[in-house]
Amino acid sequence: MNTWMTRWTLFFGLLALMISGSVSAAADLEVNTPAISSIKQSMQDRHGQLAEFYTSGAVGLTRDGQIAVHDAGLVPLSKRQQVNSLVADENRDRSALYREIARANGHPEWESEVRSTFADRWVSKAASGWWYQNGSGSWVKK
Repeated sequence: MNTWMTRWTLFFGLLALMISGSVSAAADLEVNTPAISSIKQSMQDRHGQLAEFYTSGAVGLTRDGQIAVHDAGLVPLSKRQQVNSLVADENRDRSALYREIARANGHPEWESEVRSTFADRWVSKAASGWWYQNGSGSWVKK
């Protein structure tokens, strides 16, 4: 991006921030750094292993941008440790992703807003039949 475009992007981002009063309005959620790329790749590699558990309803999306075991009874006993490890690894990467995006925007204090925005994005992109927590924390099937 050339300097002129960078300045206008910054200007409009700051303008949106001033108008909305929301710090996340100006955050570039698509920002990319080596750390963010690495985290995204790790999450993508893991997604194939998690997909069957999302589909079965064993794992769902939480309202805080993480994932959780929704129904352990849907996981065969032989796979429960694997699921718990996958969930823990995914949540570690998600937290790191939110933190790195906020840092890359030069505003580490925006981490909670980035997390909240991604929580909404994950649900909107979830496949039909997946489970997620609504705003009050109740589990809902999409």
